[in-house]
Amino acid sequence: MLTGQQVQAEVTPRFTHRQVLEILAGLMLAMLTSMISTSVVGTALPTIVGTLGGQDQLAWVASATLLTMTASTPLWGKLSDLYGRKLMFQASLLIFVISSIAAGFSQDMPQLIAARAAQGIGAGGLAALPQIILGDVVEPRERGRYSGYIGAVFGVSTVAGPLLGGFVVDNMSWRWTFWICVPLAVVAFTVIQKVLKLPLIRRDTRIDWWGATFITGGTTALMLLLSLGGQGFDWNSGWTYGLGALSLALFGLAVIAERGAADPILPPHLFRDRTVVLSGVASLLVGAAMFGALMFLPQYLQIVKGMSPTGSGLMTVPMVIGLLVSSIAVGRFVTRTGRWKIFPVVGMLLVAVGLFLLSRLRVDSSLTIIGVDTTVLGIGLGASMQILILAAQNAVTRADLASTTSAVTFFRSLGGAVGVAAFGAILSNRLSAELISLARTAHLPLPGGTEGGLGSPEAIRHLPAPLLEMILEAFTRAIHMVFLAGVPIALLAAVTAVMLKELPLRSAPPAPAEETAPPVPA
Repeated sequence: MLTGQQVQAEVTPRFTHRQVLEILAGLMLAMLTSMISTSVVGTALPTIVGTLGGQDQLAWVASATLLTMTASTPLWGKLSDLYGRKLMFQASLLIFVISSIAAGFSQDMPQLIAARAAQGIGAGGLAALPQIILGDVVEPRERGRYSGYIGAVFGVSTVAGPLLGGFVVDNMSWRWTFWICVPLAVVAFTVIQKVLKLPLIRRDTRIDWWGATFITGGTTALMLLLSLGGQGFDWNSGWTYGLGALSLALFGLAVIAERGAADPILPPHLFRDRTVVLSGVASLLVGAAMFGALMFLPQYLQIVKGMSPTGSGLMTVPMVIGLLVSSIAVGRFVTRTGRWKIFPVVGMLLVAVGLFLLSRLRVDSSLTIIGVDTTVLGIGLGASMQILILAAQNAVTRADLASTTSAVTFFRSLGGAVGVAAFGAILSNRLSAELISLARTAHLPLPGGTEGGLGSPEAIRHLPAPLLEMILEAFTRAIHMVFLAGVPIALLAAVTAVMLKELPLRSAPPAPAEETAPPVPA
């Protein structure tokens, strides 16, 4: 047996195009299950609260999954190194399915929150492991044609989640929002069991428990701060400073632990690699800009344009089409030419343009204009998201593939949490200021300081005309600042991408990570 730092003598099995497509189908089904199940719940939250109660715990229903997903992502990569990709992928899928079933049977809010936290652990594996497995079965030069499809899954789930949630809430029990994707997960599990045949790698190593504890603890503290700041407690409060200090201290201890570990969760030498670091920074910025836009555009559509949740979901179809076409076209171009650097640069510039166009929306903006703006945003996201992961994977040896992929995925999720928290604070503060200013000018009563204080979109539409016009104008001005704040973030991501060195994509099989004796189908 060889240690984790030694290299493998055997070459990873080669797969035909048909075999890769079969494996990809299983991976995409699992990702679709996770993403839809995560997004579908948002539409059902008001109904869930009406049934289970616990309005004061509502934030935890969404935050619990995001927290555990982000915190567990770096760990899944290392676990797959130790116990095998297939086993860990199926374990994460199994955790997700069991916790989804448990969430549907919840009898009170604490049970639901616990089940959602368990869902996040499984979702963390389903976020990182498909990219890692794809990196195992396809070399970087060929990976573009396949990674584009994985990027497209995100776009499809963005539309399918809210639409499915609206249908379930209108026609079935809210509990089916957690159960409806279980059959998809079963199919994904079966497909991967049948078609994914990788060598069973036996490694003589130990789990880096200290590193895992400090990384998970630091991430948890940071995610609690970002998820609950401004909702569960004020930003300028002891909780904010306490969680911030705890997060910094735990991350500092994680650095010390990783430097001394024989087989660290996140090997320190990865952060001396220029491409890995820049890909991680760019992914964090992409996550912030992307999730910020996706989170608050539906609020504009429902509050200002008076659309239903289903209607606002349909309005994201142009963005999804742009993302789908862009990600697949870019992937095929990268496979054909081997050139990749230009795409995250141009992609993030298009994201900046899309966010700027969205910042120009008015109360009376047409749906056509909104569709064009979101299409530009989708094209930019599709051109950049998967290429950043490809660049990082291509820069490291196969031994570091899992850790690198997990790290980049972790930074994108963390960026999303940062973006949602920051843009949410901007929206709340700006909306409060605009309402005060407009109410004073029009000599009208102040309806509330934030959108949350205004009531539901349906309740807002039944307000007297003068008050309704004031609220719509105030919210439009506030959302203008949210999208505008995303522009410099996207531009900074483009600058970061410019600094990447365009390393040639590997096309010949490299030396695998470690020796097998002999390859045994997992």
